[in-house]
Amino acid sequence: GFFLPDGIASFKIGNETYLVLANEGDSRDWPGYSEETRVGSMALDPVVFPNSASLKQNANLGRLKATKAQGDTAGDNIYKEIYTFGARSFSIRSTTGALLWDSGDQLEQITATLNPSFFNSNHEVNKFDDRSDDKGPEPEGITVGKAFGRTYVFVGLERIGGVMIFDVTTPTTSEFVQYVNNRNFGQPPASVAAGDLGPEGLLFISGENSPNGQPLLVVSNEVSGTTTIYAISRVK
Repeated sequence: GFFLPDGIASFKIGNETYLVLANEGDSRDWPGYSEETRVGSMALDPVVFPNSASLKQNANLGRLKATKAQGDTAGDNIYKEIYTFGARSFSIRSTTGALLWDSGDQLEQITATLNPSFFNSNHEVNKFDDRSDDKGPEPEGITVGKAFGRTYVFVGLERIGGVMIFDVTTPTTSEFVQYVNNRNFGQPPASVAAGDLGPEGLLFISGENSPNGQPLLVVSNEVSGTTTIYAISRVK
């Protein structure tokens, strides 16, 4: 998958500056040109993909959204490589762009464990597995904050909703801390009772700058049109 970050932030540990990237992914799909296709519609090289018939079934990779603009290395409309949109992760990189750490499939593994009935739901419908064929949870906004002697990354998941929190005090061995999602899957997404939908922008406010002396996280949600402020407490 192309990383294609939507949000980028930075932080310092000692004298080193690190970049954090929310790898949402985005395609070029415009009037007159679209690179989007599905794996089930691609002509796959039988040498590279001897199991292509199985891969192209909808129950496997058939519905996975991919690009037509990459992977046809011989120019014969037969694809030797499959490229998709977004890495479904967030990454930590050096200021030169070197990849130091990536969350891999953790965001999907965590949401699948904590909310299995609505894994990869969209923000417009409460439906299990609705976004697995596209970009999964879509890590969108990202910000960094320091609190209680630790450095944390906050990642908004545009589709299923909520915020992932990771401790990045040691960037190369970052650790999951908490997933917070106040979305109510028991209510229609169009209703006020559904809670926050589509987190887009995240802002960290340090305890020193907070009106109540407590670190805060402000999350703006583009689909529900809501803004939520979370108070951050010391991990016991």
